[in-house]
Amino acid sequence: MVEAQRALLDELMGTARDLTAEERKAHREIRWDDKEVCGCFLVKFCPHELFVNTKSDLGPCPKIHDPKLKESYDMSTRHDMYVSRFEAELFQFCEKLVQDLDRKVRRGRERLAQDMDTSSLIPISTEKSDQLVNIEESIKKFLEEIETFGEEGKVDEAEALMKKVDVLNVEKAIMTQQINNERGLILSQEKKMALCETCGSFLVANDATERTQSHMTGKQHVGFGLVREYVIEYQARKEKLREDERVMRDKDDILANYENVDKEKEKEKFMREKERDRERERYRKVEHRYRENERASPRRVPTRDQGERGRGRDHCSKQKSHYETNSKKYFRSDWNQLHRHHPLRSSHSPPNSTVHNHPANLGYHHQRSSRSPNHRA
Repeated sequence: MVEAQRALLDELMGTARDLTAEERKAHREIRWDDKEVCGCFLVKFCPHELFVNTKSDLGPCPKIHDPKLKESYDMSTRHDMYVSRFEAELFQFCEKLVQDLDRKVRRGRERLAQDMDTSSLIPISTEKSDQLVNIEESIKKFLEEIETFGEEGKVDEAEALMKKVDVLNVEKAIMTQQINNERGLILSQEKKMALCETCGSFLVANDATERTQSHMTGKQHVGFGLVREYVIEYQARKEKLREDERVMRDKDDILANYENVDKEKEKEKFMREKERDRERERYRKVEHRYRENERASPRRVPTRDQGERGRGRDHCSKQKSHYETNSKKYFRSDWNQLHRHHPLRSSHSPPNSTVHNHPANLGYHHQRSSRSPNHRA
C-alpha cells in the first residue's frame, strides 16, 4: 500500500518533490540511457521479476525499473542504437540461468535413476527380520545334530530332528512370502516421481490434472519457459544474421570476380587498341616516307627546247615510258614497305600501276597539263 502511494506521488509530483530548492538545482533527472536503468527491462523483461516469491527467486534487481523510462525508450529516435546492446545483455543473463537450470535437471535425472536402482532394497520390519534369522539358525543347528546322530548310528533321534527341520522350512517359506508381500505393497503405495524438463522441479507421476495444470501455469515454470524461449530466439536470430552475412560475402566475392574479369577484358581491349594505334602510326610513317619519295622522284618530263622540236612527240613518249618503268619499280618496293606491318593489308599484293591511280601517272599527266602556254606540242 505504501509503495503504491509513493508511486502515485512520484507520478504526480515527480521524484524530486521532497528536495529543497538548492537540492533540486543539483538534482538530475534520470534518463532511460543512464547506467542506473535496467536495459533488460527496457528491451523485453527482467529475469529478476519472473521468480518473485518462488524457490528460484533472484532477489530485487539492483537497477531501476520505470515504465515511464520504458515508454521514453520506445519513443526515442535512438531506440535502434541501443536495441542490440540491451538484447545482448539480456541474452547473457538468460544464458547463465539456462546453464544453471540444465545442471539442475541433469542432477535430477541422476537422482531418479538412483531411486529406481535402490527401490528393491526397501527395509522390512525388525521383528520379522529377527524371526527369519532365528529360523535359519535353528535349521542350521538341527542339521549339524542330524549329521552327528547319523555317524553314531542313532537313527530314531535323527528322524525326529529331521521332522523339526521340515517344520522350520515351512515356517521360513511362510515368513519369506509375507516379507515379499509387504515389500510389494510398499512399492505400490510409493509415489513415483517425474522431472519437469523446463524448470527442473520434481512432480508426482500420474498426478491429478489440476495439480499438473497448476504447475504448468506457475510463476517458476512460466518464467523459465520465457527465459528458454528468449535464448532460443536470440540464437536463431544471430544464426540467421550470420547466414545472411555469409551469403552477402559470397555475392560480393562473385561480383568482385566479375569485376576482375571485366577489368581484364578492358585491359586486353586497351592493349589491342594501343597496338592498333602503334600500327596506324607505323603505317602513317611509311606512307609519309612514301609520299616524300614520290615528291623527290624525277617525275617531270623535261620540256623540249627550240632545237629539239624536230623530235616531237616521239621524244616525249620515250621519256614517259622510261619514267613509268622506273616509277613502277619504286612504287612496288615502297608498297611492300608500307604494307609490311599493316594489320589489314599485310597479305595483299601491290596494285597494278596501270589499273590504280598511281601517283606517278597522276603527276605525269598533271605536269603535262600544267605546261606553259608558250610550249608547242
